[in-house]
Amino acid sequence: MTDISEINRAIISGNFTNDQLISIIDAVKFARAQITKQNKYTLTVGTKVKFTNSRNGQTVVGNVRKVAIKFITVDTGQTLWRVPANMLSAA
Repeated sequence: MTDISEINRAIISGNFTNDQLISIIDAVKFARAQITKQNKYTLTVGTKVKFTNSRNGQTVVGNVRKVAIKFITVDTGQTLWRVPANMLSAA
């Protein structure tokens, strides 16, 4: 399997056409959707999860309070977070 940095370099320095770049973007979107589906089916109310806060880079740990179509509500005891399902992992 190719290293992620090699893939990034190939995309940045490559001479891809617009159609090829659209195809790459579609593949990434599909992979994210699959991760979302997989996470949604494994997470239930009360499951302990974690995610990285995109604003400050800190890891946030909490319990699943609600599972919606694309977002999961996570209760940390102090705050409720509405997090995309593909950003969560079991804690």
